[in-house]
Amino acid sequence: MRAGKKMTETLEDRVTVSDRAAKRIAKILSKEPSGSMLRVSVEGGGCSGLQYKYDVVNSSENDDFIIEKPGATVLIDAISLQYMGGSEIDFVDDLIGQSFQINNPNAVAGCGCGTSFTI
Repeated sequence: MRAGKKMTETLEDRVTVSDRAAKRIAKILSKEPSGSMLRVSVEGGGCSGLQYKYDVVNSSENDDFIIEKPGATVLIDAISLQYMGGSEIDFVDDLIGQSFQINNPNAVAGCGCGTSFTI
């Protein structure tokens, strides 16, 4: 893992990507133009007040927190990192379906579908 120019990593800020999520991200990015990365961000909305957003992008910003695994690069902007510190990005494939899930220790409440949360 490496941080962008303005970010320094602490244990409280650390966001990890599970091996399952990295494998799925690598599969998604393999179908995108070379150099593509997955941006995970937090924005207002959803039934619990905040929600995660996933975008495929081709460039990073100076303040991005960057997580690199084989075939998978994940970017998190500095503001979103404040809400996601200590989280694990996972990929779940079960009877209900397939989805990325973020196990966020900062969330005090969440919605039933797991895409929005409250801090």
